[in-house]
Amino acid sequence: MNPTTVILFILGYFGLLMLISFLTSKGADNNTFFIGAKKSPWYLVAFGMIGASLSGVTFISVPGWVGASEFSYMQMVLGYFFGYAVIALVLMPLYYRLQLTSIYTYLEDRFGYYSYKTGAAFFLLSRTIGAAFRLFLVAQVLQYLIFNQWGVPFFVTVAITILLIWLYTFKGGIKTIVWTDSLQTLFMLIAVGVSIYFISTELNIGISDIVSKVGESDYGQIFFLDDWNDKRHFIKQFFAGMFITIVMTGLDQDMMQKNLSCKNIKEGQKNMFSFSVVLIAVNFVFLLLGALLFMYATQNGVAIPEKLDNLFPEIATNHLPTVAGIFFILGLVAAAYSSADSALTALTTSVCIDFLDINNKSESLKVKLRKQVHLIVSFALFFVILIFNLINDESVISSLFKAAGYTYGPLLGLYAFGLITKRSVKDKFVPIICIASPIISFMLNLYSKELFNGYQFGFEILIVNGLLTFIGLWGISYQGKERV
Repeated sequence: MNPTTVILFILGYFGLLMLISFLTSKGADNNTFFIGAKKSPWYLVAFGMIGASLSGVTFISVPGWVGASEFSYMQMVLGYFFGYAVIALVLMPLYYRLQLTSIYTYLEDRFGYYSYKTGAAFFLLSRTIGAAFRLFLVAQVLQYLIFNQWGVPFFVTVAITILLIWLYTFKGGIKTIVWTDSLQTLFMLIAVGVSIYFISTELNIGISDIVSKVGESDYGQIFFLDDWNDKRHFIKQFFAGMFITIVMTGLDQDMMQKNLSCKNIKEGQKNMFSFSVVLIAVNFVFLLLGALLFMYATQNGVAIPEKLDNLFPEIATNHLPTVAGIFFILGLVAAAYSSADSALTALTTSVCIDFLDINNKSESLKVKLRKQVHLIVSFALFFVILIFNLINDESVISSLFKAAGYTYGPLLGLYAFGLITKRSVKDKFVPIICIASPIISFMLNLYSKELFNGYQFGFEILIVNGLLTFIGLWGISYQGKERV
């Protein structure tokens, strides 16, 4: 594939994003940046959230996952749906009732200052890791396909990647992102559809026969119920998917910020339920693509890369028609940026509201602080991605969820304790509990075979982490009037 051609298409794509940014950021202020002035259409938020939830991680890693675990990922996806139901029926009414901009201010009202800062700090850590992984993925692929041929260093590729996001988000924030994410979701889905079309054509499989052919292949098994010690066991995957959704969407400022930009709770819930149904179908299509990729590789003698994440880029850019390769690049960029742009805005929001108390500043200082923080967060992501480039040695999606299992666990425990019980806590001890729980969880995971008769934790380590936090909070709690 000609790198110059690819760059021209990418530049054209970003030209569209910049045009949307220009049109949506007119008259923008901090209220627009943080919550879109509460005017976002629910259907637009729902469609854009598909791309933000899937991201470049799903675009690359889920198809690659099929080679190692078949369709077992669908077990987690089914759990996602029930997680989104909890968010729509339990968390969103709370956030709308309290009229929150940062969802972590709930923790201050419920428990106190240290709980609030601890929750916000864990979000910053969690989302920085997640956003950096996503951007790291797209930067790696662009480096491999384009910039290596031009002798451009990786750090320059990363810098360009982040600069482009900063340019179209620094003024309009969430108001812009609601629209750009919808465009990016569209490009991502078109890219997947084009890839499936060309691969199925090469395999002489009709579009209507894809599901049955994949089911008959070596990659079509969905449910794993035989071995309880298997990380792919249905119960583990289902509940892990449910709780991962609750923490990575419902307890995540990034994802909830879009939902809170809807006009009211009814529209926010419409967005959440419609989005969750469509997401199941979209993930299934990604897994179908993954199976087709491995079937194509087997039939055409394509070597399976050591890192399965690289199979989709390899086939799309080197074995399919040029148009498929171009759409792959655009789809990858769209998927990665639809998640990363909102993460950059959410991190900026959290720092401004949760740590700099921006709402109590003068109007002129508010805008100045927000722009400064937006720039600083961009630099922080830049350096974290460079660190990942030095240490990454496994599937990106697995790394992301493992990290989330440790960093989101304390948030799960804090919110569960606040919502389920009426007890108060000794606020100053909360940071200790929230730091100790991930450490204990990590040790349990490390020695699980020895401690639990061969049992291996998968993504359900998140549940263990949250439970340990809950137990710790109970240990420092007392009967008292709840604050919310």
